[in-house]
Amino acid sequence: MAVWDDLVGQTRVEEQLAAAARDADALVTAHAAGEPDPAASKMTHAWLFTGPPGSGRETAARAFAAALQCVSPDRAMGGVPGCGFCTGCHTALVGTHADVNTISAVGTEILVRDMRDTVRKSYTSPANGRWQIILVTDAERLNEKSANAVLKAVEEPAPRTVWLLCAPSLEDVLPTIRSRCRHLNLSTPSVEAVADVLVRRDGVEPEVAHAAARATQGHIDRARRLATDASARARRAAVLRLPLRTDDIGGCLKAAQELIDTAAEDAKQVAEEVDTRETEELKAALGAVQGGRMPRGTAGVMKDLEEQQKRRRRRTQIDSLDLALTDLTGFYRDVLALQLRSRSALANIDVQDAIERIARDTTPERTLRRIEAILACREALDRNVAPLLAVEAMTMALRG
Repeated sequence: MAVWDDLVGQTRVEEQLAAAARDADALVTAHAAGEPDPAASKMTHAWLFTGPPGSGRETAARAFAAALQCVSPDRAMGGVPGCGFCTGCHTALVGTHADVNTISAVGTEILVRDMRDTVRKSYTSPANGRWQIILVTDAERLNEKSANAVLKAVEEPAPRTVWLLCAPSLEDVLPTIRSRCRHLNLSTPSVEAVADVLVRRDGVEPEVAHAAARATQGHIDRARRLATDASARARRAAVLRLPLRTDDIGGCLKAAQELIDTAAEDAKQVAEEVDTRETEELKAALGAVQGGRMPRGTAGVMKDLEEQQKRRRRRTQIDSLDLALTDLTGFYRDVLALQLRSRSALANIDVQDAIERIARDTTPERTLRRIEAILACREALDRNVAPLLAVEAMTMALRG
């Protein structure tokens, strides 16, 4: 299985990355010999992957990283990089390659202290791979200081270092950074393509796969979770019942609290698994003695980890809320489609009765105002407004 097999509906991007990975070999040879870079090379030191949620930005970047680190014997005979089976490909894909460093936002921002060691490492030679690769999965979350640190590293890169930045759009990245990157824009995969992947690779029943792909509008990760996780389907069903529970103030406030509680529970479930593993690994690395007692001088390190975990839990809760708001937006999009007699297929067929009821009882203007209220809630969460206050304001605006 080649490293590109997880890219869904991105043929053009795959071709560009594969060509760049082939040209990268010539660059490695030129650098080793002290020669200038080959002319017209499709390889460069900085890449920016953009596209809507679910388009596979990180998947494409990680596949490219694997292709650059591929050590398949076939490459010596002109084989295509990115076999998917060799040690270089496998470790890059699963995130354990020594020369592929991944940076993600722990909280709502990537702080400069989170980037400092990574920027410093970007100026070192690869330990055992072909390239030193820095993958920033949430480039839109770089704050002013951390973005400036990345800018300096991208402006004056080391010869064997490659930066891979992922963001929703060009506007989410500083103009000075994006002007120094080669831009690749990914599109949302079709419902049929996502359903096909779920059937072939995950063994999902065709009917379930198509329903999940249609409900998530081509977001492959969410579609996979919806098709394989019963709790995810239950949470989505609860969110889609919310429009029928906003007839009075009491119902609005109760619905808002339940939405917050559901997001908090989801974040807690995700965090507990990760936090426990991280804590145990750090204790072992610091030399914890039997019984869990830590050596002297390690309390500060443990406290830093706890602070990072706290920031990540908040972000996970906000991300869970954002997914719920995305589902809610899709519900009202279907309502608007019926009201305007659009021929586009409904995304939420499983709640078609509720959609038809609200479409009959309200006007397109009212539906648009409700969608605007949901978007305003998402913006408020981005500005660190208290989640409960933001969601309560939204549910009050959704009142019939």
